[in-house]
Amino acid sequence: MKFDGFSEISINSNNSIQEVYIMKLMETVPNFSEGRRVEVVEEIVNIVNGFDDVWKLDHSMDKDHNRSVVTLVGKPETLMLCLFEMVKKASELIDLRVHKGEHPRMGATDVIPLVPIKDVDMKDCISYSKHLAKRIGDELHIPVYLYEMSATQQNRKNLSNIRRGEFEGFFEKIKLPEWEPDYGPKMVHPTAGVTAVGAREFLIAYNVNLATSDIEIANKIARAVRHINGGFRYVKAMGVELKERGIVQVSMNLTNFKKTPIFRVFEVIKRESARYGVNIVGSELIGLIPQKALVDVADFYLQMENLEPSKIIENKIMEVMEE
Repeated sequence: MKFDGFSEISINSNNSIQEVYIMKLMETVPNFSEGRRVEVVEEIVNIVNGFDDVWKLDHSMDKDHNRSVVTLVGKPETLMLCLFEMVKKASELIDLRVHKGEHPRMGATDVIPLVPIKDVDMKDCISYSKHLAKRIGDELHIPVYLYEMSATQQNRKNLSNIRRGEFEGFFEKIKLPEWEPDYGPKMVHPTAGVTAVGAREFLIAYNVNLATSDIEIANKIARAVRHINGGFRYVKAMGVELKERGIVQVSMNLTNFKKTPIFRVFEVIKRESARYGVNIVGSELIGLIPQKALVDVADFYLQMENLEPSKIIENKIMEVMEE
């Protein structure tokens, strides 16, 4: 019998009543169109400190992309309040009219994905995404599009379809009947642009850096691995210049690492790079990654015959502690 959604009364083996604390958890990874002004990003990220039951797991800034990614987890209701305040602050501090970067963008808060973690399912995330999107549209006057599992139209499931044309192109795009926003005004916010909000599965943001400054090589390799051009079903990819380092990268989102594992994508990129006489100088994660994704990589490259979660010492310690 549930009381407030976070505590539960149960009868134990001795027929006595006990209360068990339950914490519903949802993850979110908002992307903000600012990766160069540390003070601006810190002001947005520090909003988390004002909310109990919301925890910052990670945040990163990228100067070339001019973008920041923040990973949060928390109680859904409180998380929505926190996200709204972060979007509000970003709209006050970020002006897309003067924003330039390698990563495509359409909003000061570009995208807000919601991911189920514990005692929350995809239907819950969809419901929360609509609630948050409506509040952003109504109170901040920023047009909002629902994407992925929350999408109201087939052409809005893929975020890249929504973002096509970016901030500058949206002033005309939003006038088209098929691109009327799900929430908010039917006109682009003059400085904060538009925002996408949606429920989705866990996504891994993974980049592979190449020892060349030739962006066309990165573009060709990106086309070879991304789904839209006949590559892997669960890979979105593009070529990006890292001007400060004088190299290029294949920047990717892996939307289902169980069906398209990291090692498979990496191996194809390595072979494609070799065709152009280019070496890989490294790879990087943006945000966090599930442990299983890395276990799968170790299993593949080490050809281990008995690797399973219980073989990892941290997992075993947690298993013993919970007994």
